[in-house]
Order: sequence, then structure tokens, then C-alpha cells
Amino acid sequence: MADPTAHAYEPAQGHGLRHDPFNAIVGPRPIGWISSQSAEGVVNLAPYSFFNAFNYTPPIIGFSTIGWKDSVANIQATGEFGWSLATRPLAEQMNLTCAPAPPQIDEFEVAGLTRAASKLIAPPTVLESPVNFECRLTQLIQLQAADGRALDTWLILGEVVAVRIDRAFIKDGVYDTAAAQPILRAGRMGDYYEITPQTMFEMRRPRWPVE
Repeated sequence: MADPTAHAYEPAQGHGLRHDPFNAIVGPRPIGWISSQSAEGVVNLAPYSFFNAFNYTPPIIGFSTIGWKDSVANIQATGEFGWSLATRPLAEQMNLTCAPAPPQIDEFEVAGLTRAASKLIAPPTVLESPVNFECRLTQLIQLQAADGRALDTWLILGEVVAVRIDRAFIKDGVYDTAAAQPILRAGRMGDYYEITPQTMFEMRRPRWPVE
């Protein structure tokens, strides 16, 4: 029996709202602030809100992009990319790197950011960011719909081969997530959230049998 209090729809038929709720429902989402470099050495920096971690050992992160963009082309060509944590103090700079600039434009320069030389990969990361990952491509996958149609959307997965963490955010041997003030994408046209110590809470994973 249908729930008369629910707004129900089939995405293929349209959502019937002023703005598609999908991005806001699956959120807030961490931001993949991805740096890459073309085979010719041109650097690109761009944020992706379809981003997350997918494996512990080895650590694997991934992001997806709608359309074949500079980041995907660079990573396909070189097999490498960097990730930098987007934080509240860096929110405006991160937003500037959203602009659909031509490939020859240096987003680091546009946003007033400093390139941090990587240890194991060619692309730099964002020096001002408190956490950086250096990644090597593991899979580049073109997504498809349930009916098998190929979509103009690409999923990039990469193994984290090197990590840099600002020591100010390591306390008693534990990384303090909230202290770094990470920001997350919340859907709609320009909504974000910030993680703060006040919103953190702890739950221990239960043992079995549950008491």
C-alpha cells in the first residue's frame, strides 16, 4: 500500500520538485579535491562531490565525474592523482577551483594556492590543506544504467601510496577529524556542511550476541 504522506517518484519520470533531491539525500558527502597532471605537465585542480573511501588495505579512494573532464583525461594518461582535504578555512579557494576553466589555466594560481611537491607521484597537492593523499590509478570505469546503456560518467579508483598529515591534527596518536574542519557537499545549488567537535558523537560497534 502506498504511503499517502510520502513524496514518491521514479527518477526516469522526473522528481516533480523544484530541485532534484538526490544530491541532498545522499549527503553530506566528502569532497574529492583532486589534483592531476597531463602527460605534457599541465596541472589541474578540481573538486568532486561524488567521492569516498572504498577499501582499508590497501587504502583506496575514488571519485566520479559526469563528462570526460581534464581530471579523467590526465589520470588516464599518467595513472596518478592527488587528493587534498577541503576544509572550512579553504572553502572559498576550493570553490574557485570549481570554475570550468580551459585546460591551460592553472587553478592553483587562480585560487591563490601553493603547490606541494609529492613524494611518489608527479601531480602536486595543496600545501595549505592539512591532509594530502598521493594516489595511483587502480581502475577507471565507465558507468552504465540498469538497461546496459553506457553513461557519460566515469568512476576513478586509486590506491593511496603516500599520506601527509599536519601534526597539529594528531592528538595522542589519533587523527582528530573535527579539528581539521572538513567541509562536505550537501546538495542543492550551493549547500555545504562543516564537521565540528560539537557535532561529533561516539558509538562503539556492538559485539555478538547483542546484550
